[in-house]
Amino acid sequence: MNLYLGIDFGTTGARSTVIDSQGMIHCETEYTFANNGQQQPELPSVWQNALWAVIEQIPPAIRNQVRAIALDGTSSTVILCNTDGIPVCEPILYNDGRGAAVTEKLRAIAPANHTVLSATSSLAKLLWWQEGGHGGTAPTVFLHQADWLAFLLHGKLGISEYHNALKLGFDVDTLCYPNWLTQGIAGAATPELPRVVAPGTPVREVRAQVGDRFGFPRDCMVCAGTTDSIAAFLASGVNLPGEAVTSLGSTLAVKLLSHTRVDDSRYGIYSHKLGDLWLVGGASNTGGAVLRHFFTDVELQNYTTQIDPVQESLLDYYPLLKKGDRFPINDPNLSPRLEPRPTDPVEFLHGLLESIARIEAWGYQLLQELGATPLTKVYTAGGGAKNLVWSAIRKRYLKVPVETPIHTAAAYGVALLAMRGAMGI
Repeated sequence: MNLYLGIDFGTTGARSTVIDSQGMIHCETEYTFANNGQQQPELPSVWQNALWAVIEQIPPAIRNQVRAIALDGTSSTVILCNTDGIPVCEPILYNDGRGAAVTEKLRAIAPANHTVLSATSSLAKLLWWQEGGHGGTAPTVFLHQADWLAFLLHGKLGISEYHNALKLGFDVDTLCYPNWLTQGIAGAATPELPRVVAPGTPVREVRAQVGDRFGFPRDCMVCAGTTDSIAAFLASGVNLPGEAVTSLGSTLAVKLLSHTRVDDSRYGIYSHKLGDLWLVGGASNTGGAVLRHFFTDVELQNYTTQIDPVQESLLDYYPLLKKGDRFPINDPNLSPRLEPRPTDPVEFLHGLLESIARIEAWGYQLLQELGATPLTKVYTAGGGAKNLVWSAIRKRYLKVPVETPIHTAAAYGVALLAMRGAMGI
């Protein structure tokens, strides 16, 4: 039997899913990061340990039937390596806004309203590294999280795909780096940019030592991956323009399948190429991480059952854990709004859930105002998909059907990508 392995790296841990050619799940594993995967010098080791751990948990009898592997990572989580693939400084996470320090240079390089014009874009982080000389004088290679993790498996340094590379400035129309980018970053401390292929493209067989360690077949192929939110979209099976997927994980990400491409950095809106269509959307820093900051999982479950989803909350929050958001307001200095806070925790949770739903609806409204295909249905992925009260609140704001697809896990979506890559479809 031919099996296909997808490995998802999210904000709190790594997960794997193994499927067959019919999409049936044969195994799922999970590993939680130490210290919740927050910024630290040893973060690459945390990721590497997580990668080996989720693979190790897969039974050997399944591992030796895996024909292809693909990984996803958090969008705009980036790493700077030497030419041997060894990190030369700590990675910068997806929501890190230090790129605000190079805003002027970014604006001088990039076209107006371009996707990269954000303090958290991959290009902003590259420029920040350049300005500070953090790569030193030796040659370096710039990679995204998924690129580097895939390198650990196949050993071919400097390969990315156009989903992760979008916020680096890669042009998905011409399928090359534009002149404004290559000329704008040129200099003595310029890292090598990754070669970009289509998501799912077979890159190389697993390294011999990786294959021997885990019992993968010699011809097991590692395919180019994607971002975590696109992997969740792929898992849903959505293929009709007008349908969308909201990922309610630590953060909130919305993606609408559209005939029309929409890009507008003023609102943190960008489009990914998906076959002949466009995946239009954005990602906000609001979401489940805010809820978990105030409530335990048990409290969330208990308090949610006491909320009437038909009753509108009068609390108007912008729930963030720290300053800055990316979408639908692209402002690194946007302050959280969590006042007034009622003494009743149920009332407070109601206000948070409703405010996040309001931000989600605002995001979809903006996409349509800017020319995306009108919204007809929203599927929900991530941990928030299990909260039926929240789904009812969101439906009230979205004014379209809100459903949970059969498959929601990003690891399942990236396993599909591995399968399609191996099968050439």
